[in-house]
Amino acid sequence: MMNAMAACLMVNCLGGLSYAYEEVAVSNGGTLSGTVSLVGEVPRPKGYNLTTLPDQIYCGRISDGHGWRILQPFKVAADGGFRDVVIYIDEIEKGKPFEIKTPKIEAIDCSFKPFMNVVWDQHEVEVVNMDPAMHDIQAYETSHLGPRVLFNVPLPMNPQHPRDIKDTSEAARYHKHLAGTPIKQDVHMTRGRRVFTMQCGFHAYMESWGLAVENPYYAISDANGGFTIDQIPPGTYRVTVWHPYIGGAKQYDVTVEPNADTKLDVTIDAPVGRLYANQMVDNPYVRYTVTEDIQSQIVPTLEKQTY
Repeated sequence: MMNAMAACLMVNCLGGLSYAYEEVAVSNGGTLSGTVSLVGEVPRPKGYNLTTLPDQIYCGRISDGHGWRILQPFKVAADGGFRDVVIYIDEIEKGKPFEIKTPKIEAIDCSFKPFMNVVWDQHEVEVVNMDPAMHDIQAYETSHLGPRVLFNVPLPMNPQHPRDIKDTSEAARYHKHLAGTPIKQDVHMTRGRRVFTMQCGFHAYMESWGLAVENPYYAISDANGGFTIDQIPPGTYRVTVWHPYIGGAKQYDVTVEPNADTKLDVTIDAPVGRLYANQMVDNPYVRYTVTEDIQSQIVPTLEKQTY
């Protein structure tokens, strides 16, 4: 079940969902802003031998040039800014308007985008296939107690996509995206759980994550690691910072003053050691062989990955 089992060890300080949020006017609210940075060597990515999975020619348009598809969960800027980290405040029961938007996840170029989302318990997520390849949604909730399947449904492709591209050079250069029929599924989290994770049952390197929230006081760090949460009622709060691969949520006590901007710059030590079973190694061909015949057909015409 991909990384759901491993991830359950990384969420043990996340509280469960427990209260009903009330919208009220916030006349003297403050702002919390800052940057999340990863300190130390960026962990190695995951590596997948494309010859062992379907659609290797089309999905291999993004690969390392040697028949391997790479998935890097740690998206880190040159200055250490850490992207796709969730920052949230749980304790606020009353505050600014809370607009619940259906998260939309696209299967595009054999990736789920965005990688990180927020979700809402008892509300739906929408997934749409933009590729000329079939995908299969396997969604889980997880905690330190282990994963539980939320739903498992096929993700149809647009019928106007070519069904069978026999010429490998054509498959490697087909970059057209057409939306298939959107699939909408409700998310029903078990009490005490709030981590949502999804993968493709056909293409293991496709994964997406989400955290269930019940108030609007959250943010997802941008490409530079920056975040902003506004209209916060003045007070002292515990702020939680979460990413599925940092070994657990980090928590910080912060006081938000009226009509003021409070800064919170978070530094996270880069995890060390082997983080996942399929971690990329220096010589990935010792254990798994990519034959020259198949390798020559897997051409990174869209992106040549490096690590």
